[in-house]
Amino acid sequence: MPSLASLLSGVTRTALGAALGLGLVVAVAFQPAAAFAQTAVAAPAAYRPPAQGGGPALWVVRDADSTIYLYGTVHVLRPSTVWRWGGVEEAFDSASDIWFEISNPDDTAAITPLVQQHGLSPQRPLSSLLTAEEFTRLDTAARTAGLTAAQMDVFRPWLAGLTLSVAPLTRAGYDPRSGAELTLKARAVAAGKTVHGFETIDQQVRILADMPEADQLLFLRGTLDEVDDATVELDQLVDRWSHGDVAAVKRLGVDELRSQGLPLYRALLVRRNADWAGQIQHLLEGSGTAFIAVGAAHLAGPDSVQAILQRRGVPVEVAR
Repeated sequence: MPSLASLLSGVTRTALGAALGLGLVVAVAFQPAAAFAQTAVAAPAAYRPPAQGGGPALWVVRDADSTIYLYGTVHVLRPSTVWRWGGVEEAFDSASDIWFEISNPDDTAAITPLVQQHGLSPQRPLSSLLTAEEFTRLDTAARTAGLTAAQMDVFRPWLAGLTLSVAPLTRAGYDPRSGAELTLKARAVAAGKTVHGFETIDQQVRILADMPEADQLLFLRGTLDEVDDATVELDQLVDRWSHGDVAAVKRLGVDELRSQGLPLYRALLVRRNADWAGQIQHLLEGSGTAFIAVGAAHLAGPDSVQAILQRRGVPVEVAR
């Protein structure tokens, strides 16, 4: 059975796991450059007027006194990307409560201590874990993320690997601050809506941080081997996502993740989807309207949130 880290390194080759499956890419992967290299952080993308028709898919769960919308997102987008709202805007505006994977990916004050606690290890610097040749390659790769190997030396391998795995996205113009969640959150806050998270940043960080060091090193080495990969597949996925092509999201995101092996697939999607489905069932016990926006990979395929709810006897309808 392949190790979790070796499976994860396969996901980073396409960058789709980061873009669709883990909101922590916004909260953590782009954090070290700001925290340790004083890199400027752009403001969230400005809201643009909705376009009619098309747009990412939307589902709805209802009972006698509750309405819950499910909306798939991409965590990192180019600032120029405009996705069509269509009928989704009405659903968003009707909700009093907005749910994301994590409620505070833009909260630097909350993120920095977690990076320091789970992502840094001065006692075991990377220079003591990598060969001289690997450390030189690390420096070359780090510079694509606006860092140096010396600055990253205190990073634990998982954090170094995650940081470098998204460097090709930034070079291609993708920005977590332009991702769907932060745009939606800004709109929710401006409208006085209550913002919630299914998970904490700490929980998401631990998916990677709790891997054995040997597996983290495999992840980092795999990332160094693939750091120059293009983002063609992500470009394709964003295009299909923005047109509501759920089958393409499944093919390019979920199927790609599952092909790397079941341990990672279960860790990133299945177990979390099952937990979120339980939280949604709890929401149904109350009343009112909620709008849920999570990575699109969680809402596609046989182990999606909707599929799990259906298996538990909770009907889910396509809203648009």
